[in-house]
Amino acid sequence: MVLHNRIALFRAERGISRRELAEAVGVNNQTIGYLERGDYKPSLELAMKIAQHFDVSVEMLFSFQRFESIAMTLKRAGEDE
Repeated sequence: MVLHNRIALFRAERGISRRELAEAVGVNNQTIGYLERGDYKPSLELAMKIAQHFDVSVEMLFSFQRFESIAMTLKRAGEDE
C-alpha cells in the first residue's frame, strides 16, 4: 500500500530545508528525502513528530489516498464562494 505525503509542500510553505526538518524531529536529512519520495514509511512516532512540528494533524500530512492537487482545491474553493 502506498503512503502519500505532503511533507515537501509544508516545508516549502514554511521555508525550511530537509536538514532543518530532520534536525527538528531527530532524524537524518536523507530520511526526510526518502519520506518525501515515498521510498520510506515513517513510524507512528516519526509521523507524529513531523505533524507536531508543522502544527497539523497526521492526516494533513499522510494518506493512503492521493491528496487532491492544490490547483483543484483552490478551484473548488472559488466555486464555493
